[in-house]
Amino acid sequence: MKAASLSEIKKELKSRDSVETLELCLRLGRFKKDNKELLTYLLFEARDEQAFISSIKIEIDGYMEGLNVSNLYYAKKGLRKILRNLNKNIRYSGNKQTEVELLLHFCQVLKKSSIDISRSVQLTNLYDRQIQKIMKALTGLHEDLQADYQYELEKL
Repeated sequence: MKAASLSEIKKELKSRDSVETLELCLRLGRFKKDNKELLTYLLFEARDEQAFISSIKIEIDGYMEGLNVSNLYYAKKGLRKILRNLNKNIRYSGNKQTEVELLLHFCQVLKKSSIDISRSVQLTNLYDRQIQKIMKALTGLHEDLQADYQYELEKL
């Protein structure tokens, strides 16, 4: 089966009544955890972006505390898992400021952790990629915000 384009889906959803649209959304939420998480974000958390950012930061801190740092291999795996979840939440938001704040927080927490990223080329590359992502996202922000976040970025 070939998936329809977004414009076709939009036209079809406009032609349906609200009860049918509700049933479609609920059915969509049953199939994948990602769909359910996106619906949760859109319905409950999209209105208050700062609360969403704070909850994700707390989540990152919790993951970092539970990270196995006894072996560099396990630390890398754990950091990749944290980044997967972080990138998924950034995708849900779609806001550049949210992306910059969350990635900055991740890099700050990583720097403060007991993980010596200089011992591993992969971890150094992972950290550098996050810095590059922050710089790329900064270009889409207002000049005042760019200056504030640039200052935070230079601290790293």
